[in-house]
Amino acid sequence: MELQPDGGDHDTGIELARLAGEAGMYVRHAKSEKTRRAYLADWDHFQGWCREHSVSACPAEPRTVALYVTDLARSRKPSTIGRRLASISQYHQAACQPSPTSAVEVRVVMSGIRRKKGMAQLRKRPLLAQDLTNALPAIPDTLLGLRNRALLLIGFTGALRRSELVALRWDQIHKVGWRSVEEIDPKAMGGLRIEIAKSKTDQEGEGRAIGIPFGENPAHCPVRALEAWREASGLTDGAVFRVVGRANRVMEEPLSDKAVARLVKQVAAISGLNPAEFSGHSLRAGLATSAAAAGASERSIMEQTGHRDLKTVRKYIRDGSLFRENAAAKVGL
Repeated sequence: MELQPDGGDHDTGIELARLAGEAGMYVRHAKSEKTRRAYLADWDHFQGWCREHSVSACPAEPRTVALYVTDLARSRKPSTIGRRLASISQYHQAACQPSPTSAVEVRVVMSGIRRKKGMAQLRKRPLLAQDLTNALPAIPDTLLGLRNRALLLIGFTGALRRSELVALRWDQIHKVGWRSVEEIDPKAMGGLRIEIAKSKTDQEGEGRAIGIPFGENPAHCPVRALEAWREASGLTDGAVFRVVGRANRVMEEPLSDKAVARLVKQVAAISGLNPAEFSGHSLRAGLATSAAAAGASERSIMEQTGHRDLKTVRKYIRDGSLFRENAAAKVGL
């Protein structure tokens, strides 16, 4: 004999409806807001294309999707087309329809597109440690300059993404092994502990900790740079990196990720490099590449960058090891 909940079928139905609502909430949080917006934009584009060609968007025939990606290939990169396919697949799954993107016809067309257009993505250049230290002397000791120096050094040594940098708050930063700048010993074990609550590859919000060590050269020390910005700005809580307005006024508004990218490009120009070849990601890539060139292990690089895919981080390691472990350099020419 099965036990029935008090209240019978009516109460059971109410509870199931409540659980269904909670399940829907969790489904909405399975993807980041940015990802959901991208999927919706991709789906709108596909729907518009289907209306224009008088075919069904959902359920879509594999042939429809194959022709759609063929049309996209005229002007879009393979990576963009791949994301559009993912959006189409997600929508069909949500509608309890079989996904047309897994059909052989679509996969063969995509394989041809990748071969024809090439899979190699145009990666922005990493901003190497030497590039950064070459530019630091040109940054003035103004309030704006102190903020920029701290942002660059923390972003580089922490291998932080732009989104992580602009979202960084003072309560995420903790001193380890020192209390004041006067106590900093470059040879001592210590620095800053930064708690990253959530990131691109950590959508479930488990978080991770990053250690920012003291710099050997005080002029390049990220810990000293951040303390100088903290003291000059008078900030103790809220966003760390904020807009500096007119009359050296620190605003409540956090810096945008686009501002980080512009700053990195400026640093590249100061170092005599082509700004167009750099982006906000160049700080993160620069740490991984510079660390690999200095002989850091894959494990230590991945702990700092937060990469979970060894294949991804090895791209930087190969770049950093091009000349450190070069076979041609061993033949005595």
